[in-house]
Amino acid sequence: MKTLQNLIGGHWQDTRGEAFHDVIDPATEEITARCPSGSPEDVRQAMGAAVEAQPAWAVLPVAERVARLTRWADAVAEQASELAEIECREMGKPVSLGTGFIGAAAQLFKTTVAEALDYPFDKTVAGPDGSSTTLLRHPLGAAAVIVPWNFPVPMTLGAIGPLLAAGNTVVLKPSERSPMSAARLLELADLPPGTVNLVHGDSRAGVPLVADERIGLVHFTGSVEAGRAVGRESGALLRRSILELGGKDPVVVDAGVDPAATAAAVAFGAFANSGQICTSMERIYVHRDIAEEFIDALVDVAGTYTLGDGRDETTVLGPLVDQRQRDIVARHVADAVERGATVRTGGKERGGKGFFYPATVLTDVDDSMLVMNEETFGPLAPVMVVSSFEEGLAEAAKTRLGLAATVYTADPEHMVAARRIPAGVVWVNQWQGGGPERLYEPAGDSGMGATGSRAAYDAATRPASIHTAPTEDA
Repeated sequence: MKTLQNLIGGHWQDTRGEAFHDVIDPATEEITARCPSGSPEDVRQAMGAAVEAQPAWAVLPVAERVARLTRWADAVAEQASELAEIECREMGKPVSLGTGFIGAAAQLFKTTVAEALDYPFDKTVAGPDGSSTTLLRHPLGAAAVIVPWNFPVPMTLGAIGPLLAAGNTVVLKPSERSPMSAARLLELADLPPGTVNLVHGDSRAGVPLVADERIGLVHFTGSVEAGRAVGRESGALLRRSILELGGKDPVVVDAGVDPAATAAAVAFGAFANSGQICTSMERIYVHRDIAEEFIDALVDVAGTYTLGDGRDETTVLGPLVDQRQRDIVARHVADAVERGATVRTGGKERGGKGFFYPATVLTDVDDSMLVMNEETFGPLAPVMVVSSFEEGLAEAAKTRLGLAATVYTADPEHMVAARRIPAGVVWVNQWQGGGPERLYEPAGDSGMGATGSRAAYDAATRPASIHTAPTEDA
């Protein structure tokens, strides 16, 4: 059993803390690693290394920074299956699914860092009176990046790409529930010492990291409750923060679409990664005209999501990350049934080893149920029948959370109407995806801070204007 180390100033080293916890394989319940639970001293040293390394990293030509980061992305792409196998051992994601996500994340990382080549870090505009104004975009310094357990490699790459390309350095804290893949990811990086540092731990590392006065920015992905605490601390320090928090994403299925094909798409949106995706489809509103056909098809498709160890190529649905997460899913189902919901398929834990829960379809749900109000993060598809597309849009907007939403419709006017859903991203007729210019900011309690495309570089830099008056003629 391996004891994980921190990466500080280019050196892998043991924690200064005394507390450790076990990383558990959610499919077998076997211990896979021993992880430090966090230490303020680890954080202090890691932040010091990041601060020390930042000036030299920032003065490198942008093209050189981009080239080094691109080589890292290529190494990640080459080792995508290995990284996916590690993610599987620590949080259960099927290797085939994880490999695809990591490969896509490596490619997006390359595309994102390449945008630095055209970003206006230094732009001068001449005035009509002979004066000039130079707009500089300075890096913020050392950034703290805290990523969740469900997509440790893709989320890390997505967060740190623009930060590093813009000249910042990073202290990364992966989730204590999935720390191994993040460590392997950094082993693949060939960057100057201190450019990216890693500290393991739970809140014993996260709290002092967010509270460090040397931070230029905090990029946090996690729960609403934890995000509020991060936001409060960042506000007290007058530091910038990017918060991507919980979701309770709706999908509106209009009359006129193919019920079977749409049900297959919705099943993937609800069950992929056992529903452990921040943008999973957690509330489904289907038009009554096609409701019966859609629900029957959804139940049929759910039956094809076979449970098993994610290292088995036949597995479609891996385990949940741990017993705590499975308990949340079971509690939501029990609450829904108690309040009148009907379980159409699934709804019962599998016996034996592993934190498995089957793909579950619920009907006869209403807004009184936890499954329609609280983030579940599990393989549940609760379906509410609505009488019109407008009713579906209205139901979709009934939440404090506004991360993303999906609409399936063949009506051009309804495609336009989908824009009214208060969410950072709205997908029409396809879940996930987006062009290179995509940028968004979560709505409501789902977070704050725009990311994507140029907005990511705006967030990673501080603008300053230098005005130069005209020189008088001699």
